[in-house]
Amino acid sequence: MPRFYCPQPLVAGAIVDLPEAVAHHLHVVRQQAGDELVLFNGEGGQARARLREIAKRRASAEVLAVEDIDVELPWSVTLAQGLPEGSNKMDWIVEKAVELGVTAIQPLAAARSVVKLSGERADKRQAHWEGVIVAASEQCGRNRLARLGPLQDFGRYIAQPDDSVRILLSPRATQSLAGWARATPARAVTLMIGPEGGFSAEEEETALARGALALSMGPRVLRTETAGLAALATLNAAWE
Repeated sequence: MPRFYCPQPLVAGAIVDLPEAVAHHLHVVRQQAGDELVLFNGEGGQARARLREIAKRRASAEVLAVEDIDVELPWSVTLAQGLPEGSNKMDWIVEKAVELGVTAIQPLAAARSVVKLSGERADKRQAHWEGVIVAASEQCGRNRLARLGPLQDFGRYIAQPDDSVRILLSPRATQSLAGWARATPARAVTLMIGPEGGFSAEEEETALARGALALSMGPRVLRTETAGLAALATLNAAWE
């Protein structure tokens, strides 16, 4: 049954207007009035619904029943990702991180980030990544949307307090993430991933001085678009 994000209150018996993009998609794939679908509003739970009306850019559905289904991880994990080179890499990271259960994504402008975003360009990328989060959530069955933080400079970000354990993934670390996770009960964590070339030595020193824990992913150097996803999978395997 197709699943769609519908940012409205979903109550049994209610008639809801679907977002224009959803209506257009349903029209393109030739869905008909009477067909059933699943809706979620990103706040938890989902609803079975039946299409009432469908046109090229307009559609409505009746909510049949609300289901308390939650597939979230039992701990919070934030991915603090240094901006990689090329928009496709960040899209891939956001999409796959959502599939792996990340709670929040924090884009970082690091010293070695080639891509520089500000003003209108930053706003457009932010809106685009939010769309990637929605699409990935529709596909993977999540009923809560991962939070997307505004792009921050690394120095400003690391100076802020954080209740989670900040984990700085570094090839120079002597303790592995897998070993740490096996010996540590599940808890809220933030995975800090540098851009191509990693975080600078100054950034690493600043993070460690602020209480970050340096851990490695093993003897091989992973690409920026691989490291965070591998780390998420490692935590899932150790804790879930």
